[in-house]
Amino acid sequence: MRTRLVILAVMMTFASITFQLARLAASGTGDMVATLTEQTPRSLARPDIVDRGGRLLATDVEMPSLYADPSLVRGIDNLTERLQTVLPDLDRAELRRTLSDRNRRFAWIRRGLSPRLAQEVHDLGLPSLAFRTELRRAYPLERLGGHVLGAVNVDNRGAAGVERFIDEGLGADPQTGRPFNAGLPVRLTIDLGVQHALEEELKSAMSRYEAKGAAGLVMDVRTGEMVASSSLPGLHPSSPAELMDPERRDKIQGGTYELGSIFKIVTVAMGLEGGKTKLDTVFDVTKPLTASRFTIRDAHPAGRPLTTSEILIRSSNVGSGLIALQEGPEKQQAFLDKLGLTATIRTEVGPVAPPQLPPKLGRVEQITVSYGHGLAVAPIQFAAAVASLINGGTAVTPTFISGRTSGTDRARVVKPETSRDLNLLLRRTVSEPNGTGRRAEVPGYRVGGKTGTAELPGRGGYQKKAVISSFLGAFPMDDPQYLTLILLFEPSGTEETGGEILAGRNAAPTAGRLISRIAPLLGVKPERDVALLRN
Repeated sequence: MRTRLVILAVMMTFASITFQLARLAASGTGDMVATLTEQTPRSLARPDIVDRGGRLLATDVEMPSLYADPSLVRGIDNLTERLQTVLPDLDRAELRRTLSDRNRRFAWIRRGLSPRLAQEVHDLGLPSLAFRTELRRAYPLERLGGHVLGAVNVDNRGAAGVERFIDEGLGADPQTGRPFNAGLPVRLTIDLGVQHALEEELKSAMSRYEAKGAAGLVMDVRTGEMVASSSLPGLHPSSPAELMDPERRDKIQGGTYELGSIFKIVTVAMGLEGGKTKLDTVFDVTKPLTASRFTIRDAHPAGRPLTTSEILIRSSNVGSGLIALQEGPEKQQAFLDKLGLTATIRTEVGPVAPPQLPPKLGRVEQITVSYGHGLAVAPIQFAAAVASLINGGTAVTPTFISGRTSGTDRARVVKPETSRDLNLLLRRTVSEPNGTGRRAEVPGYRVGGKTGTAELPGRGGYQKKAVISSFLGAFPMDDPQYLTLILLFEPSGTEETGGEILAGRNAAPTAGRLISRIAPLLGVKPERDVALLRN
């Protein structure tokens, strides 16, 4: 009898459970759960980003995110107060507004919590809160290459830099969240070792010369591949708010600048290409140039006529202006166009700031543009133009993604002879005792380059004590492979520089120190100077 009673009790219990499940199904609770799941935002899976050697720069990690069901909250003040003991930076007023909406079934509280914080929230024992595991972006090297990598938003979608290019350029299925690039890593042209060396040298230069900012790049002149790119103050990819800070703007491609005397590289190349100017052509630079109400003089007059070679080596503004005037405005404009210095471009990191051009090339503009004033361009755009001049004369386009360049069917911008002559002059500018770039010399690596010290515009005109000092260098000049560009923003005269702010005293030695570090990393072997074309 007792056994029958036990069996009957068990049967009645199961019947009751079955009835309750049927009632819940009929009441739509299943639909409610499904609806809640559908309304919960899903973070997007992203591919890893690696450097040219396969070293990890960015990846997805699983992290807990905290959410609430406002319809289940009882005692908003108590919940808010207790939650703030773990998350003190929560906006209390905003959280109250969110939890007061009883028509909502889902509201994010904090996304991407660390496991420790998630455990502390869990230990509060608040029944209306729950966690969901999401994919969040992690950057193991923190700020290294921050402007190149960019940032993602709270849904793990690209917001800037290469991260944004992955979404827009490589494509993805926003509905399914399937990995981009067939799940393969996105391989950059950036070399991690070179990037690290560049950022260290820029930081050191800012401190050494008391500069307000710095920027630099390393480019493969044969392909346009960006081996390194940095702008200081830097950017942390995990802090998207820093994208809005104007002090942290990417100076390499997000700003345009009058670059000063490094622009004489373009002017001399134009003269050599035109045929009227030879390396030994003599220009009378003993008298200043006049244009309208302006008078252009050399900062350090030679006191005698100079050859084309000497105009670049000694950095003569008057000589550069004379070369431009000899070519004429039409040829000068056409040469700038051919080098891509007047067009708007973009890279995988994003749009490049468009050049700021004079409305016309009159006499004043011809002269000032010849030595890097009156025309402002982004450093990456100028670097690509010079790379095209020194690599034998074929155009390159800057790129940050491996495998997107082609060595065929490139437009020719100058004759090989012009490129060879220009390389000789750039080498002499560094190797000769009176060359403005002599402090960039690195024994064995045949460095060539040009200095530039450009006054910054301000109220009432240019500011003599506020400059951008720059050095554009390349190595080895008998067969150029890599180009470097260093820019220091508003350096101060220090004891080391003898109180001067000229690029030859700060940007040039910075470039020399950088090249001595990166040349071995890039496989460039030190050798004795190889004889170049002699004038």
